[in-house]
Amino acid sequence: MSTLKLISWNVNGLRACVNKGFNDYFEEMNADIFCLQETKLQAGQIELDHGGRYEQYWNYAEKKGYSGTAVFTRLKPLSVRYGLETDEEPEGRVLTLEFEDFYLVNVYTPNAKRDLSRLEYRLIWEDRFRTYLTALDRLKPVIVCGDLNVAHQAIDLKNAKSNEGNSGFTAEERGKMTELLASGFVDSFRHLHPDRTDAYSWWSYMPKVRERNIGWRIDYFLVSERLAPLVIRADIDCHVLGSDHCPVLLELGDASSGN
Repeated sequence: MSTLKLISWNVNGLRACVNKGFNDYFEEMNADIFCLQETKLQAGQIELDHGGRYEQYWNYAEKKGYSGTAVFTRLKPLSVRYGLETDEEPEGRVLTLEFEDFYLVNVYTPNAKRDLSRLEYRLIWEDRFRTYLTALDRLKPVIVCGDLNVAHQAIDLKNAKSNEGNSGFTAEERGKMTELLASGFVDSFRHLHPDRTDAYSWWSYMPKVRERNIGWRIDYFLVSERLAPLVIRADIDCHVLGSDHCPVLLELGDASSGN
């Protein structure tokens, strides 16, 4: 596997994001694989060509203007799966591309909702997702990216104390993230930056919140433990606007070159 550059971005509506500079960022980054969450569109509602340099894979939600994931890749996948256990995913939340050396799983994890009305569903989904990933990991290494809708530790959000028990920072959701990592995966950002504070990927649209960097880190690149030594770079492009989330980045070195 040669050096690989991946980007993941919850665009919170791709058509709106395109009007706010998405294509400029896409071209500037020149990634090998570019993953999107919350595309919020249906087939035929947007056309992105990028010079024909990328194959495109889309998982649309059945509900219009909701959820959805997409992957743009220069590498041709061996296979593509839309969903978890089967190729059915009514909310368009999971896209898996199989490559020669690894699986790529692009995910938009369900939100527990502000009133936690979807927490039970979320926890069941987390167990399904972990089972799915560990099964893939037994076959070949896995790269997981996307909006996981959880700040794992207190260091991953600005106001941890006042947010305890809130959606995205409940003990249950954080515990599921701990379980996932314990099952053989590494948070690439914390692998390289274990103590970095004020590093966030999502901010509320409330006035001055982003300017004051009152955020949460809920967008991740996770890698199978055996890929962790290949992680060269794991960053958050917090300066990039266009969504309430910003892009996150992963670069993996070539195992054969010793990078």
